[in-house]
Parts: sequence; structure tokens; C-alpha cells
Amino acid sequence: MPVEVIMPKVDMDMASGKITVWHVAAGDRVGQGDPLFDIETDKAAMEVEAAASGYLHHRVAEGTDVPIGQPVAWIYAEGEDVGAPPEAAARSAAGTAAEAGPGPASERAAETVPAPEPHAKTRATPLARHLAAKAGLDIGEIAGSGPRGRVQAEDVRGELHQPPPSKGAAPAGFTAENGPLAVSRSIGGAGTPIILLHGFASDAKSWGPLERHLGDHPIIRIELPAHGKSPKLRISGFADLVCEVRRAFDKLDLGSAHLIGHSLGAAVALAIADTRPKTVSSLTLLAPAGLGPDINGAALAGLGNATRPESLGPWLKLMVCNERLISDGYVRAAMSARADAGLRSAQSALADAVFPDGVQAFDLKSALDRIEVPTRIVWGKQDRIIPWQHALRAPGRVSLHLFDNVGHIPQFEIPDEVGKLLRAHL
Repeated sequence: MPVEVIMPKVDMDMASGKITVWHVAAGDRVGQGDPLFDIETDKAAMEVEAAASGYLHHRVAEGTDVPIGQPVAWIYAEGEDVGAPPEAAARSAAGTAAEAGPGPASERAAETVPAPEPHAKTRATPLARHLAAKAGLDIGEIAGSGPRGRVQAEDVRGELHQPPPSKGAAPAGFTAENGPLAVSRSIGGAGTPIILLHGFASDAKSWGPLERHLGDHPIIRIELPAHGKSPKLRISGFADLVCEVRRAFDKLDLGSAHLIGHSLGAAVALAIADTRPKTVSSLTLLAPAGLGPDINGAALAGLGNATRPESLGPWLKLMVCNERLISDGYVRAAMSARADAGLRSAQSALADAVFPDGVQAFDLKSALDRIEVPTRIVWGKQDRIIPWQHALRAPGRVSLHLFDNVGHIPQFEIPDEVGKLLRAHL
């Protein structure tokens, strides 16, 4: 019997979610845990993973608004017949039974209602499974409050009655990993690819609001070490960080690409453009690091050390000008993506390596002077992480776009404006 893929509830205020992009084409094979699609909530994109392995069918269209708990696709096992969507078949069968009226046939149907599924097949959202696995909880032992008893993320959080960590407690260590950085791609697209490099304590999903404005270009997202799905590499400094990302860039084997980076990712993008000039068609730097020594070291430490939404929220709000953009649901979703203490510790180690003592230990002014491809810098004049005045160090051929009432994340705060700028140059 096929496994339904449902629209999860990641925000208590959500009644429905919009599918912004599918990462798997209809008919393709997926493995359990593979990314399936992104949903839009609170101006962010949340990635939903496959709860089972098999072949994906009956996808709803991108841009569709789907009620929470309703199926958006079905995963079929190897060799399983693919007919009409099971939900449609069930509705048809129900209508036939209703027309027939009560009697022996309906009584037999009632007798064949399947017994509750064992724990291994407990109905649960991907986020709930992720939280339960991280906490070492048996998902089958948690009572679900969602549609048809589905376990929601809030149900798992309700089981977690852990006392808050002691003040001043040192972050947990991490075991260094090896392996290539995580790379994800959009489906389809034509023309010169766009490569996106996110900032510190973020991940590839953060580009969701902007991606909708990038036209039909193929999109490739590279996640920094110890971020998203990339391994927890031990990074010794900025040059080491650039080396790792450039290795992932080179493996793409592209003839040309547009590079877009944010904050620390923008600094890495600039370094790659400097060392791979024949491959880069244009460069866009959003609130880039590397153009001056100043940086809000307290915010970096706060993001890295936060262990629960209550401590993460104030630092996230510092990233934007309009703090109302950072809703409670947004904070909870961001914290759930940082539930792994080892991930947080690895990110803190990375921050210490590239921003020792809360200072930008690398200067890319000379690299920016050498860039010959079309380059633009986009910055908010209410940035409380990196001073926007660093942009004034850019040479005259670099386009500067400075926005009032915008903080450190212009692609999140004003995605329409940033998208309009990019479309004019891509």
C-alpha cells in the first residue's frame, strides 16, 4: 500500500502550506530522509523529507496551497501498481458504499477496517520524527494530536521536559566528520546556473523567499561546512573554509555561473570569484563579510550557543530591521533545524576560526579590487551584524544598492526588491 506524503504543520498558526518547489520529479525514486519539497511559511522555506523509500507519484502542483494534514503526493514500493490517487479512490469507494445503503456488504467493510499500525508505521510529520529521533524518543509512544492521530512536532516537544541548561555551561563538543559538502539543485531551468551560498548559522532553505524571483535559471545551493546537511568539518580558518567550498564548486564542472552569497557566504563567493574568474559570470554580495574588521561577535556567539527558542529568538530578531518578521513559528522552526548540539558546537568552532575574538580576521578588499565581472553589493542600512559602511570600500565599478529600513538579511526582508535587482542583471 502506498505511503502518503502529507503537508506537515510547522507553525501553530498554520492552517495550510504552499509548496514552493519539488526536489523530486514524479516517478523518480526517493530514499527515506531524502528532501522532497519545500513549503512556504513565515516568509521562509521549510524542507520536508521522505518518510519512506520508493517511487513518488501523484504530486500536487508547485504553488498549490494545501491544508495541513492533507496528502501532497504518494510513495509507492518497487513493483506496486500506480493507479488513481488513493485519496480519490477512497472517496469513490465511500460514495459507492453510501449509495448502496446499510446491509451485509457495509457490515463486512466495517469488519475489514485495519487495526492500528505498529509503532514502526506510526503516522507522524517529518519534523516530529526528526525531533523524536534527536531526543531518543519512541515516536510510537507519543499520542498524536494531528489529523487521524498523526504525531505533530508540538506533541514531541510536549514530551520533552528537560531542565534548561545551567548558565554559563560550555557548549558540547563535536566529532569532526569528513566528506563532501551538501549540494542541492532546483528541478529544470535553462540558461546560466545560479549558485547560492548562505551565511553563518543558516542553510540552503533560507534562500526560499528569493528563489521565487530568480526566473527560470537552474539553481544550485551549496551548504557551508557544519551547516544544513553538510558534514561537521573542522575548519582552521577562512582560507580553509574557501578551499572546502571551492572544492564543491569545482566538482560542479560548470562552464559559467552567477554567484550569489550572503554574509559569510558572500565572502566565500567573492574569494571563489577571485580565484575562478573564468567560471563566474556575475557576482552578487548581500551584506558581505570580509570588507572590514567589525562584526557583532556577541550575536555570533548567541546564535551558536542558543539551545532553545527562547534564547535563539532575540538573536534572530537582531538580524532584521522589522522584528515582526521573526514570528514565534519562525523561531521554533529555526531551532528545530539546530537541535543537534554537535552541529551548534561545530558552527561555534567555525565562527571562532574565521571571526576570532569577534573580529573579521580576513580582508577581501584586494580581492574585490581584482574582480572584473559585473558585481553588485546589496546592504541594509540598519544592519546590526556588519556595518553597511564597509560597502564604501568597494571600487567604483561595483554597483552599490543600499536600503533604508532593512537589516542584515535583505533577501529575506525585501525579497521582491532584491529579486528585481537580480533579474535586471542575470
